[in-house]
Amino acid sequence: MLESGAETYRVEDTMNRMAHVYGLMDVQSYAAPTAIHFSTDRSAAAHFMRISNRSNDLQKIADVNHISRQFTAGTLTLEEALDLLHKVEHHDMTFSYWTQILAAALVSGAFAIMFGGGGEDFLPALIAGGVGYGAMLIVNEVVRMRFVADFFSSVVIGALAIFMIHYGLGASLEKVIIGAVMPLVPGLHITNAVRDLLAGHLVAGVSKGMEATLTAFAIGAGVAVPIAFM
Repeated sequence: MLESGAETYRVEDTMNRMAHVYGLMDVQSYAAPTAIHFSTDRSAAAHFMRISNRSNDLQKIADVNHISRQFTAGTLTLEEALDLLHKVEHHDMTFSYWTQILAAALVSGAFAIMFGGGGEDFLPALIAGGVGYGAMLIVNEVVRMRFVADFFSSVVIGALAIFMIHYGLGASLEKVIIGAVMPLVPGLHITNAVRDLLAGHLVAGVSKGMEATLTAFAIGAGVAVPIAFM
């Protein structure tokens, strides 16, 4: 669940519920964005697992929630639940790169209109958003650092937007850029940070909020680079 972008309080609640159904008492669980600690007694050995790779996969979170509810309701045995969890873990539910790029392009054009752009801004925002998102996917595969990928993608978006506006394709540079960068905005991280803070998970909430802030800074800095050379 953490690898798929779930809130830490949801992870802890799921762990505790499943442990209680299995008869484990005095369960101690602690989830952070990059690690999980779990023990069944104060004197027992604690189990630790580091979370190295994280993404946003709401389908996997929903599937794990469904399995945990079935297990706590008694309709699944431990072995059946474990088998289903392994299938969810190893099943790749992400869309193909081309599908993601197409979706990002359409979303970019729609956001350009929603933020006050004219009809002539739809196409340049669509092109810049699609190409920029594709650049982000490529760079992220190479360097495995989302901040660098977002920065490079924003540079591409800014440069394309300036180029298209300069040659008469589009009317508002600001609306085109704003629409094109929206697929990169860390909306899920911001939402999870607020929800974790409200649930009392201060460490997770602050760390996710800082991650979202750094991502937003990378996007803004990337857009500023081509604008500075106008």
